[in-house]
Amino acid sequence: MISVAVVGCGAIGGVVARALHEGEVVGARLAGVVDPNGTRGLPGMSLEEALAAADLVVEAAGQAVLADVGPRVVAAGRDLLVVSVGALTDDALLARLHGAGDGRVHLVSGAVGGLDMLRSAARMGPFETVRIVTTKKPAGLVQPWMSAAEADRVRATDRPLEVRRGPAREIAAAFPRSTNVAAAVALAVGDWDVVEAVVVADPAASLTSHVITASGAAGEYRFEIRNRPSPDNPTTSQVVPYAVLRAIGDLAAPSGAFR
Repeated sequence: MISVAVVGCGAIGGVVARALHEGEVVGARLAGVVDPNGTRGLPGMSLEEALAAADLVVEAAGQAVLADVGPRVVAAGRDLLVVSVGALTDDALLARLHGAGDGRVHLVSGAVGGLDMLRSAARMGPFETVRIVTTKKPAGLVQPWMSAAEADRVRATDRPLEVRRGPAREIAAAFPRSTNVAAAVALAVGDWDVVEAVVVADPAASLTSHVITASGAAGEYRFEIRNRPSPDNPTTSQVVPYAVLRAIGDLAAPSGAFR
């Protein structure tokens, strides 16, 4: 039985913590929730208390929180499960996580699939091209760095609009709540520079879609994922907390078998 602390109690962390509290993950139990904004009636604790009590700390609070909390978790010798993988575009943060201590860092696939195949293909040989096109409703793609005119253009579009295109590292940093998937793909293929990311606003997009195409020594690949957005936070997909719970279950009771 592993003890799990969850940092963040929003659309992702709240679902994860509740499931752990109710015993829905075999081999894992909730130590508590770290969130100064409230814990939805779940047991609350400070980060210091979490580091003393938990075997595994789940980060579900965003890229800025990961940058602050992640190295402290690893330095304390606790394992860290990262949801906000887009923060790993920062090489300095990666270095801090690698050198912080004895804790292990695990990544969650979140709202995207096919990463196991991309990892396998990359091991055979480098990719020549990789592209991920993410399409969401316009409101969730408006960012603080946009000019007023650009933000209005995104909000008011009545047809699919390409908001931004660029290297995965750049796009994941520019859309921190919407493009963790671009970072996940880049980490899977092991090359930030080869992955191009495209963000599209579509007012008719009832589902959030990610289309991944890749070509390399092992062959050609195309994956399309269409997820329902979270009713609590449309910038994330509803499936993400369940990907986190799956990852916790695998860490709690690794068997190599399907259950």
